[in-house]
Amino acid sequence: MTVFDCNQPPKTLEDTKLNRSFLIGLVSKILYEGGTMTPAEIAAVIRLPRVVCRQMITEMTSLSLVESQGLESADIKSDIRYSLTDAGRKWALEAMLVSQYIGPAPVSLEEFEDQIRRQSINHEEIHRDALEGALSHLVIPKGMMAQLGPAANSGRSVLLYGEPGNGKTSIAEALGKSFKDTIYFPYAIVIGNQIIRFFDETLHEVADVSEDTPPTDARWVACKRPVVIAGGELTLDMLDLSFEPTSRFYEAPMHLKALGGVFVLDDFGRQAATPQQFLNRWIVPLEKGFDILSLHTGKKFNIPFDQLVVFSSNMLPEELGDGASLRRIYFKIHIPSPTPSDYLQIFEDACEDQGLTWRPDVVQSFYREEYEDRSIVPSGAHPRFLIQHIKAISRYLDHTAELTDDMLKIAWKNVSKSSRDDQAGAEPKPKGWLKGRN
Repeated sequence: MTVFDCNQPPKTLEDTKLNRSFLIGLVSKILYEGGTMTPAEIAAVIRLPRVVCRQMITEMTSLSLVESQGLESADIKSDIRYSLTDAGRKWALEAMLVSQYIGPAPVSLEEFEDQIRRQSINHEEIHRDALEGALSHLVIPKGMMAQLGPAANSGRSVLLYGEPGNGKTSIAEALGKSFKDTIYFPYAIVIGNQIIRFFDETLHEVADVSEDTPPTDARWVACKRPVVIAGGELTLDMLDLSFEPTSRFYEAPMHLKALGGVFVLDDFGRQAATPQQFLNRWIVPLEKGFDILSLHTGKKFNIPFDQLVVFSSNMLPEELGDGASLRRIYFKIHIPSPTPSDYLQIFEDACEDQGLTWRPDVVQSFYREEYEDRSIVPSGAHPRFLIQHIKAISRYLDHTAELTDDMLKIAWKNVSKSSRDDQAGAEPKPKGWLKGRN
């Protein structure tokens, strides 16, 4: 596991790479909201060292924007408290007209780009043992690991396709969890005077950093490589910056928050926009490695597109887009329905996880009657679904949950099924597959 380098804490106002008037506006807003504060209290909000905050206070004092309110306590070594003057309050109100953002000082776009390139997902290699460990809780079809490994290491784009319920989303999540490096994300980015909030505690998992690690700029947060999942709710508008007209600052889009990690577009093909429209939107990012975003002012800027993009779909590749678009998806991996032996293994694992006694004889008979004899397509999601229904039925009847023929038949009525007759060219299952299965 690697912990990537990040900028050292700034020592002067110039080291922040931020405009002085911008910083004065941000500190003014913090004091306007917080009232009387010490430099240390301001530093805790703005995430800049105390020495830099004191430089800011000194400059704002010379501009008659703040005034001293005496020591924080009777101790002569305690901090001096400061509050805004009338001129300072006016400055704060004018700054709020530009943006009501109050929080950690942002980093410049240039610093952000440098950091993303420094910690590129291509700098982390996923080896066989690590990937097998990440996928160990899943029953993976034979030969598929040889496809998933190169896809994970590509840092490009992958399509996982196949019938629903066979673990495409679980595989995509596990691919993301196989990455172990620690990277850094800023709380916010500034472009001109426009602020884009980036760090998202609902999507970014904060990483523990060793005490031996050199101190870093507190405007950056150490995180694990993110795994961001979007589903049918995703719209094309959500791939652009979101501007809040009341607060007057931006929120970075979901796929941007996945930089350096994995972005999973689940149920690809079920969004309001067509798959072709999404692929058209991503042709440049997938091909060139950068995205183009726009501010509401009309200003456009490039930003690195450094992530493993995983499309998960129940549709065939040729149904998702034209040849030009599909060429941008570098790996296309079919996730098949489970074989009979895989199905039993999935069922056994689910029983162990749910605390149900495993009955192979019952499940083998059930498989013959309901899948083979009726030509029903097995799904990797069925075993857990059936067990959950058996437990629900048992609670209602006040019985101990057991895996029996009768319970399975009742639970089976709730399962959504598809017939093999609809699958042209499907290969028949070999006879006698149950023999020798314990």
